[in-house]
Amino acid sequence: MTSIKCTNHKNHSAWYWKPFVCLGMVFKFLFKLSIGSWGTLAIYYSNLPWFFLRVSLAIVFALFAIWSLWLSHKSRTLIIFALIYLGLIGWWISIKPMEDRNWRPEVAVMPRAVIDGNKVHLINVRNFDYRSRNDFIIRYEDRDVELSHLIGLDLYISYWMPGPIGHTFVSFIFNNAPPVSISIETRPEVGESFSPVASLFKQFELIYVVGDERDLVRVRTNYRGEKTYLYHINISPENARKLFMIYLTRINQLAERAEFYHLLSNSCTINIIRYANKAGRVGHVNMNHYLNGWLDSYLYDNGWLNTSVPFEILRQRSQINKAAQDANHSDDFSKRIRSSLPSGN
Repeated sequence: MTSIKCTNHKNHSAWYWKPFVCLGMVFKFLFKLSIGSWGTLAIYYSNLPWFFLRVSLAIVFALFAIWSLWLSHKSRTLIIFALIYLGLIGWWISIKPMEDRNWRPEVAVMPRAVIDGNKVHLINVRNFDYRSRNDFIIRYEDRDVELSHLIGLDLYISYWMPGPIGHTFVSFIFNNAPPVSISIETRPEVGESFSPVASLFKQFELIYVVGDERDLVRVRTNYRGEKTYLYHINISPENARKLFMIYLTRINQLAERAEFYHLLSNSCTINIIRYANKAGRVGHVNMNHYLNGWLDSYLYDNGWLNTSVPFEILRQRSQINKAAQDANHSDDFSKRIRSSLPSGN
């Protein structure tokens, strides 16, 4: 692979052209690198049946990309590479999401919603009873809620590792029924685990898990050991209902037609922000939407969280692990995990 050399072109010998020549060469190098890298990873993270075959083809493609894009200066070589690359793109586009894989039990059942005016009938609401992280009693329920009793929205951020990346999901609050949690997640198969890079290459289907907080929250706080924070969102009941309806529409769409999860375009936080925009939020794309472990500070700065106390205090009091562990199997689990939250706007 050749290095980037900023040399004056004979037609641009003046000194002031040199920065533009250098910049152009940098972009050219990065473009070639992105093409070669994407093709290599697309082959490695593909639906080819054998690991050895995927690795071998990925290595062969990477070597041919280096030869074609950097070492060989023959137009015929570039044409051959371009044809192979177009074929690779066509093959990759042909990979479709599936609905009938050997799913892990916690994502094996797709939820649905039946909407009848003010009334919503939720089908396959997950409410597992956990004995340990991987030992649980599978239980799905049907629930009925009324839009007129939906009064608020809460946001959860859970961290499975230190750093700026976490998982976000929401709970819709009703004044006459338990909260309904909805978590946008990957739908892994048995023996499969999440990989951020793999999620960019059609390796995971998408699911909206609808569940009881004693399941979706408790499994993270009490059994997975994830630091979990709960924030009440400043949103009107009207906009919360709009957001709920958007979620229900997407839930029914996924039940009819599978989609791929994509870290940058079809993931938990990206979809929450996208739906919030449809429900009345005014804002632009922000880096915190991707580095979602910092989403709470972004929401605080924009007035979406309780600003009656400093953010550091709000965040400290919003960590619910201890309260969730104390509440555990209690019927008033949802009430108890909110007991430490500061009152205010």
